[in-house]
Amino acid sequence: MPAPDTPRPRRSNSWLGALLLLLGSATMVVAWTSLALATGHQHGWVALAAALQAAWLLRLGGMPRGTGRALLAAAATVAVALAVQWLVASGHIGAQMGLAPWEAAPKMGAYYVLVLSRLANTTLDLLCLAAAPLLALRAGR
Repeated sequence: MPAPDTPRPRRSNSWLGALLLLLGSATMVVAWTSLALATGHQHGWVALAAALQAAWLLRLGGMPRGTGRALLAAAATVAVALAVQWLVASGHIGAQMGLAPWEAAPKMGAYYVLVLSRLANTTLDLLCLAAAPLLALRAGR
């Protein structure tokens, strides 16, 4: 039996971190897509906020530090950025056909979304989108 003043080992709830990351990522996709569609700008800087949020939620959820947490934060950041680019392109094209972004998204091809995203993103947006996974890697350690 351990001594009363010996701290208990901390248990890791990786499922809690994954659940928080899933909910936070979905919320970030909705918020970022809504902002982009409402203003007509891509707002690439939000990718940096998504990177910090992913790293923070994994840490808050009790996922142990290390390479796994950093890679998961970076992967979530990339997934959020891709989903937003897809939904924003779908929102603009779908609006012309009377469709909501989630209705138009399955009808969009990857190359078409890539072309539309290249046209819509500024240089600063592209820099932020490129830096976001690197920030998530650093913050997620």
